[in-house]
Amino acid sequence: MATLDKIVALCKRRGFVYQSAEIYGGLNGVYDFGPLGTLLKQNIRASWIKSMMNMADNIVMLEGALLGPYEVWKASGHIDNFNDPMVDCTNCKHRYRTDEIDLQKPCPHCGIIAWTEPRQFNMMFKTQLGAASDQASTAYLRPETAQAIYINFKNVLSTTRVKIPFGIAQIGKAFRNEITPKQFLFRMREFEQMEMEWFCKPEESNDWFERWAQARKEFYQAIGITPERIRLRSHAPDELAHYSQACIDVEYDFPFGWKELEGIAHRGNFDLSQHTKHSGKDLGVYDEETKESYIPHVVECSVGVDRLFLTTLFDAYTEDTVEDEERVVLKLSPVLAPVKAAFMPLTKKLSDQAHAIYSTIRARGIMVQFDESGSIGKRYRRQDEIGTPFCFTYDFDSETTGTVTVRHRDTTFQERINIDHINTFLTEKLSL
Repeated sequence: MATLDKIVALCKRRGFVYQSAEIYGGLNGVYDFGPLGTLLKQNIRASWIKSMMNMADNIVMLEGALLGPYEVWKASGHIDNFNDPMVDCTNCKHRYRTDEIDLQKPCPHCGIIAWTEPRQFNMMFKTQLGAASDQASTAYLRPETAQAIYINFKNVLSTTRVKIPFGIAQIGKAFRNEITPKQFLFRMREFEQMEMEWFCKPEESNDWFERWAQARKEFYQAIGITPERIRLRSHAPDELAHYSQACIDVEYDFPFGWKELEGIAHRGNFDLSQHTKHSGKDLGVYDEETKESYIPHVVECSVGVDRLFLTTLFDAYTEDTVEDEERVVLKLSPVLAPVKAAFMPLTKKLSDQAHAIYSTIRARGIMVQFDESGSIGKRYRRQDEIGTPFCFTYDFDSETTGTVTVRHRDTTFQERINIDHINTFLTEKLSL
């Protein structure tokens, strides 16, 4: 099993993730994604959108603003409830969440028992709009993406042809002033969420809650996550957020224990009711059959792109031995792999011929690499480490036979295929 240190080292070494502002000492809990990391995130987003659209044909997309006024977050309950209890060590000044430490034991940093009383810390980032500095100009960076969906519920309903039940999905940044960001991408201050809010009739909400929970579990298997390392866990009543009637977490078996990967929450009509009350705008819908108005219930599916990114690396990371040589290989699903195939000339004398094939495939919009530097073995190892599923080698026999050798990443099995069949081969293997 991969360790966190190995994943962090791989991400830096191969250009998946960099510490933000590293040349200035870094910004804790904030990261930049390099060339390969950007590609992997794009593939994760695309897979999530595809899974949503396959589950239901009446899901529409939204892209909400990052800034929201005070009134939105007051109505949603974040002003009053979005808090973490924290304590400080009065000796070394280190700060901790109270659920991370035992107040009967010494500070993990300095070894002294000198704790302050626990106090609540609101995790939202507050700012001011314009030159004024009163409550009217107060705004917050959004701590979740969902509220933009709720306050635009009626706009979507009136400008599209969707009818209850339907979903609104969104992918975007959120910000939480975490007391102690930790475990690399697992807990960050700036992160990206993929959320879908499913609006339905109250009497159908429990059924939809169960259906969405099962569908979300199946999504992780579809993108190649090991089924045995995924489970569903229902929240106990004392765990529920202020807006939830019920919640199920999709959990993954990380090296640091079973942790939440995605939350499926039955939010009832809390959010639409709150925004109706605070804004004075009616967010209910009229049922033509019953001739009555009602406020829809909501089932929410929410997963962090960055946390799923980290999960895929943990799940794919493998160390094995090939021809008496140790290698690191990312056994990513071809759907998620940043680079789908690499094209290599056996020697630089054959570069022009190999590059011509590479250019043809790249013109189809498939992310591929051309690699002619170093021995063929070293090139294979480079591609293994970034998760490239297939390597095509153009050798001297290719000149006369019209074939290339294709090497499979996970097994290192090699076979020869006709150059004219490469398109078909990749279409089948990559499910394009």
